[in-house]
Amino acid sequence: MINVEVVKKSNENTTNVVRRFTKRMRDSGILMRMRKIRYHERKTSEFLKKKGTLKRISKREEYAKLIKEGKVTEDRRRGRRR
Repeated sequence: MINVEVVKKSNENTTNVVRRFTKRMRDSGILMRMRKIRYHERKTSEFLKKKGTLKRISKREEYAKLIKEGKVTEDRRRGRRR
């Protein structure tokens, strides 16, 4: 880990010190690395993908069966509504 340090010179105002610090932080790449780590998401495993797909398929089959039996009326507006 790289530590960024800026020391104020004798006749330098605070705005310039903050500007130099910001520039050094940007050039070091610490922020980019931290954001990459923070927002990283793991890929879902193949097992979970298959499990979800099989669950979706079985729900569709069950719904189709209920429509055939007349227990549920088919809704044409399924999906996203605008």
